[in-house]
Amino acid sequence: MEATTLIPIGMGLIVIGAAIGISRFAAAAAESIARQPQAAADITAAINLPLFLLEGVAIIAEALTFATIFFS
Repeated sequence: MEATTLIPIGMGLIVIGAAIGISRFAAAAAESIARQPQAAADITAAINLPLFLLEGVAIIAEALTFATIFFS
């Protein structure tokens, strides 16, 4: 088994980890907004940057996976 065959598996695990992180972040934000509806704007503003960064990690991992599969 070559090392390049394990790269897509590792990248897939990164995408799964990012999906779990995004879901936990969104669940925590929804719970916080349910507890304090008057702070919804502040909670939404504070949660956007980490969600965008996690989504970026997932997109980069997918792009690297496809590049590894098709160009190796």
